[in-house]
Amino acid sequence: MSATLRVVPSLFRRKPEEPAASAVATEPEPDTSVRGYTPSKRELGKATPKRVISGRRLPEPPAANRKEAAKRLREKQRQERLEAREGMANGEERYLLARDKGPVRKLVRDIVDSRRTIGTFFFGTTFLVMLVGFNRTLNPNIYFAANALFFVMLLATLVDGFMISRTVKKLVTARFPDETHKLRSLYLYAVMRSISFRFIRNPKPQVKIGQAI
Repeated sequence: MSATLRVVPSLFRRKPEEPAASAVATEPEPDTSVRGYTPSKRELGKATPKRVISGRRLPEPPAANRKEAAKRLREKQRQERLEAREGMANGEERYLLARDKGPVRKLVRDIVDSRRTIGTFFFGTTFLVMLVGFNRTLNPNIYFAANALFFVMLLATLVDGFMISRTVKKLVTARFPDETHKLRSLYLYAVMRSISFRFIRNPKPQVKIGQAI
């Protein structure tokens, strides 16, 4: 009986726990013996910095009232107008008017801007002739000289416009042979730009005088 009592308690004993060696799988060590191996930042214990998007605008807090909202709207519209004006002056395609868009029109502008045009002096001559015409006390010979100068400048402007049109036709046909163009509208576009002063041309000239096109 006593022997039986010694054996029974052993049946209710807890078995010793086995080490859970396989419970957590350990990551294999990277093989650094491979030639050209570069350890990652995580392996070196460095945190990867977050990417900062440049140019992102932070969200504005909501307006307190209608007056503040209207003020913000006006300021936004003013910034958009300034941005569009600057983009148009720099020749950015999305800000250009319909008459200025496209690579063909840009080529025409570069042709005109790369040369000195007589048409830029035509308006100055016209203004001088008008001043002489308003002054009735001058010698009649001065009137004759002023009118003669006006007609000479007009003729020179027409000849210069003709030469520009020939260059436009030659380069446009050579560089854009697969496209159909209304050459007459390109001629008019080139002549109108050639008779305007260089500093008021819009878009602004992108090439220097004498630069090869």
